[in-house]
Amino acid sequence: MASTPTPAPGRLKRTDRQPGDRLPSRSDQPSRRAAAVTLVAMCLGAMTTFLLITASVSALSAIQDDLHVSPTGLVWIPSAYTLLVASLVMSAGTIGKLYGRKRAFLAGAAVMIVGSLTVFAAGSTGGVIAGQLVSGLGGALILPNSLAILGAAFPDPHRRTEVVTAWAAASGIGLAAGPLIAGTLLDHFHWNTVFLSTAALAVVTMAAAGFVAESRGPAGKLDIPGQVLAALGIAALVYALIECGHDGYTSPRILVAWVLAAAALGGFVLVERTARTPMLDMSLFRSPSFSAVMFVAAVSLFGFTGVAILSVLFYERVQRLSALDVGWRLLAFFGVYVVVAYATGRVIRRTGFKLPLTLGFLVGAAATAGFTTVDPTTPYARVWWLYVLFGAASGMVAAPSTAAALVSVSHEHAGMASGAVNAFRQIGSVTGSALLGALLASRLQSRLPDRLDAHHVPRAAWPAVEHAVSTGTGGHGATPPNVTAAVGDAFTSGVHAGMTVVAVFLCAALVSALLVRNRPHHITTTAS
Repeated sequence: MASTPTPAPGRLKRTDRQPGDRLPSRSDQPSRRAAAVTLVAMCLGAMTTFLLITASVSALSAIQDDLHVSPTGLVWIPSAYTLLVASLVMSAGTIGKLYGRKRAFLAGAAVMIVGSLTVFAAGSTGGVIAGQLVSGLGGALILPNSLAILGAAFPDPHRRTEVVTAWAAASGIGLAAGPLIAGTLLDHFHWNTVFLSTAALAVVTMAAAGFVAESRGPAGKLDIPGQVLAALGIAALVYALIECGHDGYTSPRILVAWVLAAAALGGFVLVERTARTPMLDMSLFRSPSFSAVMFVAAVSLFGFTGVAILSVLFYERVQRLSALDVGWRLLAFFGVYVVVAYATGRVIRRTGFKLPLTLGFLVGAAATAGFTTVDPTTPYARVWWLYVLFGAASGMVAAPSTAAALVSVSHEHAGMASGAVNAFRQIGSVTGSALLGALLASRLQSRLPDRLDAHHVPRAAWPAVEHAVSTGTGGHGATPPNVTAAVGDAFTSGVHAGMTVVAVFLCAALVSALLVRNRPHHITTTAS
């Protein structure tokens, strides 16, 4: 392999075009329109997959009140979706290469409709989780194939960076719209209707994608052993992270899950290194930059998802705000994310990748440190700027982390890089919701007795309060003020524990500064 650097950002030189390329002319207008339609359809797909994340998180309190879900069970609802996406996104990209990316994309949108309707019809926690798992299969088909379709439609690395930026910004719009849509529906209808919003957007996505050109990748085949080991390893890891908050880190079944996760993921690496058609070519990780990008992509979604879940639960369960009120408060977070993500993608041709990645993680770490000072009585007027900071930090990371992965490999590996960066982002997302949710549940239960004592709740009432908290059956209307204050203090302690873990952003800042290759570049293959 030989690497040829890209000229300084600006007007592309004649040598940047590939053989057979020609200068644009008036006759290119139809193809430009086709490219615009492709970009819109793929952005709609990204919006659909990310809308479901924040919409379902916003509905958690209503679901818990209706179905009496335990804190641990509550973590499974958003985690089930991202678990399936993280487990299957690599194979979903291969399916697109073999059978058509447009076909796989459309199938993913259809599956998301089925999953959302399953949750809409659900009357139990198991039904909600089942629907989320089905939707996760749809999201796995949409994400890598949407990026691969954009990669095929926009082969120039600089132009590809711009459209990936738009794609990342569209995902932010979905994230921002989720709480507002969920809050509006929850103010007027049952929580089930929240999931109709995803189904409706998926229908629009399918209609737009019908005009997209089909594309396929090089010949290959599904890596069944690798897929089974990856899914088993990620599922065991997520199970251990979520359930350890209830059973403890060293309980027998949690230890079995840890061992199973380590064995399956270790086996995955061995299988991929020897496979003729690997799901993930392990040789890509010989590039320190590619490896670093995978790490920072995972950390970015780890913190993003974790902060979103902790914030929603804090405002809904501690400060007792409605879902719509919470949605408006978090608009400072998600709205700024969209704007900064788009702006960052426009300027990274001048700055390179290192600066926005490093600065973004440093700002994110500072914001999460500020969140640890929040208490149950802290007004929003004192913390809104922290959400602005964290949204800006996340936006500075989103586009560079995705674009850097795609331009760190040769053109023929773009599809695999797309699947890899999506997989690592979703692994970060599911571990963020699982680990930080488990920490919240664990700290809530461990701190509750001390808080009940501090607020002078009679010891005879403790078992009933602890049972209500652990099973999600507490009734807010008749709860004495001192019990409410004690639970709020214990809950806030769990939020602080989660925000402290997000300080892993500091490690990501160091990795970004030291290892990420700073600018887009071409990689061409030469004969040996």
